[in-house]
Amino acid sequence: MQIFITGGSGYIGRSTIRALTGHGIGVTALARSEHAARTVSELGATPVAGELGDTDVLHEAAGRADGVIHLGVDYAEGTADADRAAAKALQDGVGSGAYVHTGGVWVYGDTDGVADENAPLSPPHITAWRLENEKRVLARAVTGERPVVVMPGLVYGRSGGLAQSFFVGPGRTAGAVPCIGDGSNHWALVHVDDIAELYVLALNAPAGSVYAGASGQNVPLADVTRALSHAAGCPGRVDSLTLEEAVQRMGPIAEAFALDQQFSGDRARRELGWTPTRLNALAELAQG
Repeated sequence: MQIFITGGSGYIGRSTIRALTGHGIGVTALARSEHAARTVSELGATPVAGELGDTDVLHEAAGRADGVIHLGVDYAEGTADADRAAAKALQDGVGSGAYVHTGGVWVYGDTDGVADENAPLSPPHITAWRLENEKRVLARAVTGERPVVVMPGLVYGRSGGLAQSFFVGPGRTAGAVPCIGDGSNHWALVHVDDIAELYVLALNAPAGSVYAGASGQNVPLADVTRALSHAAGCPGRVDSLTLEEAVQRMGPIAEAFALDQQFSGDRARRELGWTPTRLNALAELAQG
């Protein structure tokens, strides 16, 4: 089996390549630079030179593969259009092969307790663009294609992820880790290696499926930030911010960090046999 992956040199992509090769699956990976090419090569993938905007490259590489995992995203002006064009090229290329598209649980907004994939959609502005793109991706299931959407929770582990970038790094500089509000809102966490395994399993999922990639670790932000304060070298020092202050410091992503979200990930467990094994998030976050 041969899989083409975008975003393979990125945070989740590196773990996904490890998971794929660990299952004996061949991998080709889009690489937009020599550094990215070296990264994916060292992980056991064959680099394909190109960027997300190179739709001809995407179409050709997908056509040579048995399946595609689309992890890459260009966070710049026109993100939605770029993602839509890339997804179309990849789906056109892979045809009836598996196509796994990346979403995110933030599109659900606040959840009322522990939610599943049928919860109402209420995304913050930063992720609202995903809704129409995912609708287009999944609509192709009726034509005999095999689209699947994986929606990761807040990904952590291997000393990376958004928590490191937006909380630990600033905490080291300021001497205190930021916390939005009183920290009573929950984050639906998942380890990067566990979400990588879900991507592998999703290659064999029923067409049109959607999976919330959350490991069941629904942790209050107050506990998360206390753990991150240890990683930042300022144990117990947390700086409480209003949402407005957080947006000023972090940008619009602060609205997503402030969401109160809880997910179980039961659908992926039930239908795909996904079994997250890294379930001590606070200890790992504290280690940095």
